Amino acid sequence: MQRKSERIPLIDVLRGFAILGTLGTNIWIFAYLGDLTYLTTSSFSGWWSWDDLIRMFVLFLVNGKLLGLLTIIFGVGLEIKYQEALRKRRVWPGVYLWTVLFLFVEGLIHFIWVMEYDILMSYAVTAVVVAFIVKAGDRAINRALVIVGSWHILMIMLIFVSSWYGASQVDLNMESVSGLYANGTWIEQIQNRLDHFIYYRMEAIFIIPMNIFLFLVGVKLMRHHVFASNKSGFEKRQKLLYLGLFLGLPLNLLTFIPGGLFDIPVRYLFAPLLSLGYIGIWSWLIRFQKWSCLWRRFEDLGKMSLSSYVLQNVCASMIFYGWGIGLGGKLNSLQVITILVMLASLQLWLAPIILERFKMGPLEWIRKRAVRAISQK
Repeated sequence: MQRKSERIPLIDVLRGFAILGTLGTNIWIFAYLGDLTYLTTSSFSGWWSWDDLIRMFVLFLVNGKLLGLLTIIFGVGLEIKYQEALRKRRVWPGVYLWTVLFLFVEGLIHFIWVMEYDILMSYAVTAVVVAFIVKAGDRAINRALVIVGSWHILMIMLIFVSSWYGASQVDLNMESVSGLYANGTWIEQIQNRLDHFIYYRMEAIFIIPMNIFLFLVGVKLMRHHVFASNKSGFEKRQKLLYLGLFLGLPLNLLTFIPGGLFDIPVRYLFAPLLSLGYIGIWSWLIRFQKWSCLWRRFEDLGKMSLSSYVLQNVCASMIFYGWGIGLGGKLNSLQVITILVMLASLQLWLAPIILERFKMGPLEWIRKRAVRAISQK
């Protein structure tokens, strides 16, 4: 599946897979009208029904894992931009800051108009911090990995211990939110996001240390030639596969323990281990040339990941919210998964058509034009 391009195909494949994986998590928020209890086990005290078990199995595969993978790939992209700046003797971060500013603005618009749990604003803030850490050199990168990694682990452990003793059990009253998304207009939903801006941005702020850590992991992976197409690169990716299977997988199985105790550690601590495992899995999968057409579709999707991320959330809003088709709260897990597969298939079909005609996605085109205009000025 090699192409005559300076891009690394595996990275684009992983980015495309991660984008679809975020939909695998977000679609349950759309399908249950913003009710976050459907992403957790806090409302369960025993075994689930089959419908709940199916939903939790999908979330076991994607919740936090694909967000972690996307975060790592963002760090990979940052390192690629940094190395390009060095080769062309450009100031760093320089123009990259304008790219990040566009990402922040796009995330803000996406947050207001489409979905309150946007990740792009958090990535933009993270990218600015990491850009200066990378500029400071390898010693600064290693120091930052230790500091932010330790801080994040400490915070998760404090939350876990407090949950163990019942100190942080929060009763999420989601009825008013579900009612708004079931019966409210699009304008009323926008007003709700603006009225509760800080509340809805709390997770985006909380995960910034984790984001910094995973960005820097992506930087390290690039610098250690993990994505190289040679035998050494493949062997390094295989080690990530073993890490995911033998450490990440068992730890993430804790998500099936009801009561909510492991919800936070799994999503924000153990999930990234399985994210690294997914890198190894895809490195192994793309060796099967029989499916190269499918792998290229994931690759194309990864090349227009920003447009794809926004498109899938817009489509899900139209399908589930009251101002659209209004299917929210009316479907079982298998029906929700069917819609997930349909949306994923639509994007995999659409991406190569758009790239063949326009070379990049619409939001990527706007970003490129905007950054070029600003930087030239």
